[in-house]
Amino acid sequence: MRAAVEISMYPLAGDYRPVIQTFIDRLNLYPELHVLTNALSTQIWGRLDRVMAILAEEMRRAAGGSQLVFVMKVLPGLEGPVEAGRTVGPPAAAPP
Repeated sequence: MRAAVEISMYPLAGDYRPVIQTFIDRLNLYPELHVLTNALSTQIWGRLDRVMAILAEEMRRAAGGSQLVFVMKVLPGLEGPVEAGRTVGPPAAAPP
């Protein structure tokens, strides 16, 4: 089952921008995810089980030495981001 997750991270101390940017950059390393970021949150599309496993690992990594709050919404069954009234799947892999 595919899903969409909207997630926001709130570091409770220190310079928050690098912590948030590192988290987003790490999510973008996974080719099976489609990741869109705006000023309020990051939206992630992919297989539900894989998205949740990746988020668990990356949230654990991000919280390594910091106090963080994560706020998430999970929408199971959503195929992909909607742009201009049509559903768009994950980006195609780059040619070898």
